[in-house]
Amino acid sequence: MSPTFPASQRMPLIDAFKAVASQLIVLHHLAFYGPMSDWTHRMLPDLVAWFSQDARMAVQVFLVVAGFLAARGLAPDGALVTTPSPGRLLWQRYVRIALPYIAALVVAMLCTELARQWMAHDSLPDAPEFWQFVWHALLLHTLLDVDSLSAGVWYVAIDFQLYALLLGLLWISRGVRSPWPQVLVAVVVLASLFHFNVDADWDSWALYFFGAYGMGVLTAWATRNPAAWREGRWAMAALLALALLALALDFRGRIALALVVSAVLAAAQLHGWLSTWPRSRAVAYLGRISYSVFLLNFPVALVVNALFTRYGSADPLVQTLGVLLAWLACNLAGAAFHHAVEQPLGRLGRTPRTAVSAPAPAPVPVPPGSSTP
Repeated sequence: MSPTFPASQRMPLIDAFKAVASQLIVLHHLAFYGPMSDWTHRMLPDLVAWFSQDARMAVQVFLVVAGFLAARGLAPDGALVTTPSPGRLLWQRYVRIALPYIAALVVAMLCTELARQWMAHDSLPDAPEFWQFVWHALLLHTLLDVDSLSAGVWYVAIDFQLYALLLGLLWISRGVRSPWPQVLVAVVVLASLFHFNVDADWDSWALYFFGAYGMGVLTAWATRNPAAWREGRWAMAALLALALLALALDFRGRIALALVVSAVLAAAQLHGWLSTWPRSRAVAYLGRISYSVFLLNFPVALVVNALFTRYGSADPLVQTLGVLLAWLACNLAGAAFHHAVEQPLGRLGRTPRTAVSAPAPAPVPVPPGSSTP
């Protein structure tokens, strides 16, 4: 799930990853929140349970893709591109992800109040407070342990932290010859895998997620061309062995998935099909709108849940139809938001020299008390 970037820069495989992952996140939220899925669970208990608990791991796709794209944008040759300045790069990143996100928060608050008129349910966030909204807008809500205004918005803050952390690591190592920037990133990846990612107390901080994000970064650098791969393949093999050791000591399915996604991206970039496969306009479009779908899926789903709770019959088939309609509505609302809000606002944070890196829709290793992994 990432903000849109120009058609000339698009990579079909990246779009496909984001399309599939964003839809899984939407279905995760539909299964986890709201009363409609309780009725569907009576008919399809195993499927609803899988979406409710396991589909949230799709966030790992967004993390790896975000790191991969950030590396290509900030340091395509493994060293920081110093124009524009790091401060300006960070500000541009904030503008590009936060302006659509803030607009979506306003929509979410309005949808929550609308849904509150038709149903009472524990999935409804409490009425917002001024400072709660401010901390969300500043992307500080996870660090301050502020109650969320919408499901999944913690990810936007984490994405910004991850980008800032990578930028900081590259800035520290500026002027140092390769491979030292890569070594520094690899050290932080291993610190995440062996320590921070196994301690849920860190799940509001970038270090918890940098294992997956950094895999994407290192994959982009190691496979950027055949020469880089010849020079770095043994180092990547050693890093892979250490990552597998981390899993052997404390297995985490989310990290295993991140490794698989990294391997696919590596093969795609090395063999040239990153930008050529799959050829599907529908998949490409779903990838383009994935960030908007991520931002809006929860409030739209709340409204549909409320409508079917208030006016729908207490019948599993009817309520399951509501789930399917909510899925469709989330995508339609996301498409509209993408064209009307995300694209116009995104242009404010783009310069000809600034490449785009991804965040991720939705859905998640979980902060305490939330639904995500």
